[in-house]
Amino acid sequence: TMVGWKRIVVTVGEKIGKTHLTYAQGASAETVAMLTIGAADMFGLPVSTTHVLSSGVAGTMVANGGGLQMKTIRNLLMAWVLTLPAAILLSGSLYWLFTQLF
Repeated sequence: TMVGWKRIVVTVGEKIGKTHLTYAQGASAETVAMLTIGAADMFGLPVSTTHVLSSGVAGTMVANGGGLQMKTIRNLLMAWVLTLPAAILLSGSLYWLFTQLF
């Protein structure tokens, strides 16, 4: 997020739905994100704040009748599905490499 923040902001704010995000939609998505992340924290569950907020924005777009840009939704879903196995493989590979070097 530190490096790609601008791309993330544009995607969440403009590319999830077919219409631009309104103030009410933004406030609703942020409130849902706050409550969801807070509940996950209470139970010690790890969640991605970006994933939670993106889902909240998508929910407001559907509720508003504005529709979703399915290409963006597909890309988000692929990122969510592939992030965990990619991180596991990368960290395992780096661990193996470091144990061989040191």
